[in-house]
Amino acid sequence: MKDNAAPRLAAHDIGVVRGGRRIVERANLTLNAGELTILAGPNGGGKTTLARALAGLLDAEGTITFDGTPLSALAPRARARALAYLPQGHQFHWPMSVEHIVALGREPHADPFADPTSADRAAIAEAMAATTIEDLAERTVTTLSGGERARVALARALATQADVLIADEPIASLDERHQLVIMELLQSVARRGAAVLAIIHDLALATRFADRVVLMHQGKIIANDTPALALTPERIATIFGVSVHRVETPDGPLLIPSRAL
Repeated sequence: MKDNAAPRLAAHDIGVVRGGRRIVERANLTLNAGELTILAGPNGGGKTTLARALAGLLDAEGTITFDGTPLSALAPRARARALAYLPQGHQFHWPMSVEHIVALGREPHADPFADPTSADRAAIAEAMAATTIEDLAERTVTTLSGGERARVALARALATQADVLIADEPIASLDERHQLVIMELLQSVARRGAAVLAIIHDLALATRFADRVVLMHQGKIIANDTPALALTPERIATIFGVSVHRVETPDGPLLIPSRAL
């Protein structure tokens, strides 16, 4: 934990059973203000299920609290203001403009019978600028590429200005430049005081940007530490079945997968 970090979302003994199968087993995790936490692990390890449970979207065993209050005790609008969840897939089924989609992120704050406030408009503009989609504002979202839709979805989540942001594969479908842009953005959101959890598969980016890395394997959290301590070559070989090279760069160490084991 960073020296100035404070717990925002705390989960204790989280378990999820679906279809008679235990997907998540006794997971303990705290998301701290000011930190970017990366949740990583092989496909099918329970990452998305855990993220959805943390967001209050799945029934789960155990306890989840926001600033010490049980998440289940918060009214729906209060929960939506406190926690923004970005699902994977970036699916949009209605032909709305990009600006309209991003504005939906302000619904937890809005009076449904009033025009957007100056704070709403500022939050929408800031989210669109941060994700570099200002030039797409009038485009219909269903006409966009996968990478463009990914940035629109993230902008909608950012417009909420929630204290906790949980993003499931926010850099999927993005080219290399926009992957870096989004990772830098998530890091900056954390630096401004939010607690950010992002699921990503790129171990090099996890090493480069994460304050903490949480590794899941077969439904269990098996590491929760700094990138250097969580992502050891031995652990990566065991969990991911790949060998890696650790490369020191001016921006910090990077892990480069070298071969399948």
